[in-house]
Amino acid sequence: MTIADIAPTANGMDAAAPIYRAQSVTRTYRQKARTVKALTGVDLTIDPGEFVTIQGPTGGGKSTLLQLLGALDKPSSGSLKLGDIELASASARELTRIRAQEIGFVFQGFNLIPTLTAAENVNMALEPASLSRAERSARVAQALAHVGLDDRGDHLPTELSGGQQQRVAIARAIVKRPRVLLADEPTGNLDESMRDEILTLLEGLCAEGITMIVVTHDSAVARRATRRLRLAKGTVQDITR
Repeated sequence: MTIADIAPTANGMDAAAPIYRAQSVTRTYRQKARTVKALTGVDLTIDPGEFVTIQGPTGGGKSTLLQLLGALDKPSSGSLKLGDIELASASARELTRIRAQEIGFVFQGFNLIPTLTAAENVNMALEPASLSRAERSARVAQALAHVGLDDRGDHLPTELSGGQQQRVAIARAIVKRPRVLLADEPTGNLDESMRDEILTLLEGLCAEGITMIVVTHDSAVARRATRRLRLAKGTVQDITR
């Protein structure tokens, strides 16, 4: 099975254009009596199919940037586009659609529902979609097969290893057929062997067409990327070697 079975949908976007373009993006928060500047003027372009990692110190703005890229938050100022869509001014309804269709999310803690099987956890990502039961079942089976868990669909999370649980989480992210996969420390809870397995899986998905953006503290993870960014004091520096 290849990514053609679960390929990212174009949704009217120009495949040759940058998938993300940020210009002078800032994000500030009010924290009691003071203003916190999480991002202070980010300029960034990410092309389709790139495997990008973001590193930096705690409090440097990594999570804030990932939330903006994931349409979970809006910039305080500046322009942030996903394809031709201006996320900074998009309506709440449009942002909900983008999260449901364009972007997959993977987290350090897996975030699986413990009382649901692997297949049921993956199926949850299709709740917002208007799909028949048969199509949903087919997509779930394809996604689990793509991460090598076609024989584990009826297993609960507690019956799976940490690496297998993260594979279920990745299947849940790609079952929507997103153009982008955003991952926050996706190997943080895994040992070295499991980390390498998950990285190989992510590299394969990227090679087959999904744009990958990974926040990580692990330099071994960053070295596997095609592009490395460092975010510190609210600004981005490209440190690709």
